[in-house]
Amino acid sequence: MQLTPGTYRQVGVLAAIAVIAGLADWRVGVATAVAVPLVIWFHRDPDRDPPAEGVLAPADGRISVIDHTAEHTRIGTFMNVTDVHVNRAPVEGTVTAVTHRPGANRPAFSKDSDRNERVEIVIETDDGEVQVILIAGWFARRIHPYVTEGQRVARGERIGHISYGSRADVVLSGGDEPAVQRGTRVQAGESVLIDRR
Repeated sequence: MQLTPGTYRQVGVLAAIAVIAGLADWRVGVATAVAVPLVIWFHRDPDRDPPAEGVLAPADGRISVIDHTAEHTRIGTFMNVTDVHVNRAPVEGTVTAVTHRPGANRPAFSKDSDRNERVEIVIETDDGEVQVILIAGWFARRIHPYVTEGQRVARGERIGHISYGSRADVVLSGGDEPAVQRGTRVQAGESVLIDRR
């Protein structure tokens, strides 16, 4: 099973804690050891097969936000703890900015999450800018972008991951009609959010 970068370090730390804690109290050691496979499962990183066209979902989960006007379209995907948390490029283009913005850590499904810590990735395409916003949740404290300014990305390419729950938004200029509704389940790099044929 492919895992996100840094997972083995987390597993190693947990395993060491389990051994040390187990020397003091075997119950604490067992409880800590049980967390190891959960960490591995949470950081799994399966391959995906992007369709030929359309703006793709950047995250696994359920659509929790749709803000569609004549000027822009914003679609947010809430990632539950059971979802894969690797994020993927919704479009092909060149990364023009990767910006970290500190903030709160409210639940990612709440309206207050608009003030949460985030990483904003701007991708320049032939059809204009597309913004991917990786938003930390109440438990998630780490957003790990994989891309840098000036890098070329393909549709469905891995662009980062968020540890332990959160939300990923896609923002496009123009009045593109969403191909999903609130509550729709999507998969990063495979599900089409906006059908551009």
